[in-house]
Amino acid sequence: MENKISIAPMVDRTDRNFRNFVRMINKDVLLYTEMITAQAILNGDLDYILGFDEVEHPIVLQIAATNPKEAYQAVKIAERYAYDEINLNVGCPSDRVSGNMMGAYLMAFPKEVANIVKAMKDATNKPISIKHRIGIDGKNVLPDTFEQTLLDKYEDMMNFIHITEKAGVNKYIIHARIAILAGLDPKQNRSIPPLRYDEVYRVKKENPNLHIEINGGIKTIEEIDEHLKYVDSVMLGREIYDNPMILTEFGKYYGSEGEINITRKEIIEKMIHYVENMEKKNLRPHLFLMHTHGLFHNVRGSKAWKRAINETNANSGTLRKLLKEM
Repeated sequence: MENKISIAPMVDRTDRNFRNFVRMINKDVLLYTEMITAQAILNGDLDYILGFDEVEHPIVLQIAATNPKEAYQAVKIAERYAYDEINLNVGCPSDRVSGNMMGAYLMAFPKEVANIVKAMKDATNKPISIKHRIGIDGKNVLPDTFEQTLLDKYEDMMNFIHITEKAGVNKYIIHARIAILAGLDPKQNRSIPPLRYDEVYRVKKENPNLHIEINGGIKTIEEIDEHLKYVDSVMLGREIYDNPMILTEFGKYYGSEGEINITRKEIIEKMIHYVENMEKKNLRPHLFLMHTHGLFHNVRGSKAWKRAINETNANSGTLRKLLKEM
């Protein structure tokens, strides 16, 4: 199945619990993990960091790495888990990430990114993709030896793509803004730099052999339809988290009508079953319920829903009570 829509990797958002919540509403959309550093994989609790449920397929593991050795080791470890694709983050503008020479910082070093990709491909037969920005402003962050710290021209992006493509990358997820590495936080980097969708369209037009996915500021079905005239697929982020019922509108992209008519009542019934399983394992229901705030986005009952599930002792009984009140 060709994935027309994916959900962006979001730190503190797209964890295992949220991904399961998405699957209660839509079975087709492509899921991503949060960005996971290679170091975390090398030193952390693997089942906690990399574990996921069968229902989450198709699912992509996104990693951030600073050198080929760590990337190879991390992907080799991740081979124990059945991810459908591995994605390299070359787009995160966080100063914490840039300070460790990862994320969008690496757009200034396309040859090193190519080496990282080669190492990843040596460790797995799964597809390797790259998520990046259309450019970066690396002033006060890139080394002093750099003559050019502003890499924001279309030609700069294409240089990055052509070099990394030679390492075996066929799929690029492009956030249609530059990343400003100093002076803006990640939230500001998602809104202040202007969107330049036309440049992403141009990448696809000039490189029809590549799978090009567009990301950045996309919120409605109408916008998705417009983008799909020019690119292969579309990635949404915060809109899915804030308004998850938009997932019921995606059936036309997959020839799947099943989820289109799913109701909030049916979703809550699935949630009750999930939370009951958490309770049997002595896991805190809050870790799941915190991701469901948007279920009643912009409809009657939204405040009451949020208030109820925000209670520290909210559990499956809370959901049963809410369902009865509905």
